[in-house]
Amino acid sequence: MEKFSKKQKISEFKEGEGVDDIFVVKFKKGFAPYSNGFYFELVLSDSSGKNIDYKYWGGREEVKVKALYDSIRADAIAHIQGKVSKYREKLELTTNEPLRIEVLKEGQYNEGDFIKPAKKDVDKLYLKLLGFVSEVKDPKLRELLTGVFKNKEIEAKFKKHPAAVEIHHNWIGGLLEHVLEVAEYCKTSGELFPELDKDLMTAGALLHDIGKLEEIGVTSRIKGTKKGQLTGHLVLSAVFVSKKCDEAGLDEGTKDKLMHIIVSHHGRNEYGSPKEPMFPEAFVVYYGDEISARLAEMLEFVEYSKGETEDDFMYHKRFGRNILLK
Repeated sequence: MEKFSKKQKISEFKEGEGVDDIFVVKFKKGFAPYSNGFYFELVLSDSSGKNIDYKYWGGREEVKVKALYDSIRADAIAHIQGKVSKYREKLELTTNEPLRIEVLKEGQYNEGDFIKPAKKDVDKLYLKLLGFVSEVKDPKLRELLTGVFKNKEIEAKFKKHPAAVEIHHNWIGGLLEHVLEVAEYCKTSGELFPELDKDLMTAGALLHDIGKLEEIGVTSRIKGTKKGQLTGHLVLSAVFVSKKCDEAGLDEGTKDKLMHIIVSHHGRNEYGSPKEPMFPEAFVVYYGDEISARLAEMLEFVEYSKGETEDDFMYHKRFGRNILLK
C-alpha cells in the first residue's frame, strides 16, 4: 500500500504552481454540469489552518464523475493532483483530467499532517497542571481535582485536545496550554489581591473548559462533535463538574460557587453564558479566559497575516479593527 506524506502547506501556495499532495476534505459543496461535462467542488484544509476551494472538472461521463464525487466523504484524506489558480481574487485548486483525485485509506497517511502540532512539551505542561492541583489547600477541592486530572484517560485527552476548532489554541495540546494560562492569570490575581479565594480560582481555571473534551473531536481535522453542537461546552462542563463535586463530597456553598464560575466564564449572556460573573473569583476566571483566548487569537493572526501582506496593518473581522503587524 502506497504511503503519502504532506509536501506543502496550503498557506504556502502560489498562483500558477502545480500540486501533487494530500489534504483533508473539510466538506463537499456540490455536483453540477458544465459546458464540457460535470464538475464538483470541495473545501480542503491542512495543518496550516487555511482552507482552499477545490474544483474537479470532469468529462462527459456523468456516472463516472458522480461515482468519484460520492466516494469522497467529509474528513476523508484525499490525494490530489492539480493546479493553483486565482478566481475572484482568491486562490483555488483545480483538477482537470487526466490529473486525478483519490481517497486514501487509513495507513496511507500521517494524521499529524493535518492538525497543527503542539507548540510546547505537553508532558511538561501536564506536570505543571498537576503542580497547580497539589497547591490547593482545601482538601475536598484538591480531592476533586486529583480525581479528575490523575485519570489516565483525561490526561491523554488533555495532552491531545485543542481548545477550539479555529479561533484560539487550535493545535495539539492547545486546551492544556489555555487552562494553564488562565490558571497563571488567577495565581497572579491572587498575589495582587490576597483576599481572593485562590483554591476556588485554581479549580475554576482548570475545570472551566473540561467540557471541550466532549465538545471537540480530533480525527483527521478538528471539528465539533454532535453532542458538542447540540449542547455546548459550558453545559457539558457544568454537568461533569457537578457530578465530580458530589463524588468528592464538596460542601454545597463551594459547589455553588464553582458551578457559577463554570457557567459564567464567557462573561456575558450574549456570548453564551447563562449567568454573568457575580463575585470576584468568577470575574478573575472570566477575564483570564478572555485574555488567554484573545491574545492567542491575535498573535496567530499577526503571524499568519505577515505572510499575506506587505502592509503595516490588516483588518481583523472578529476584533472589528485594523491590527498592527510590524
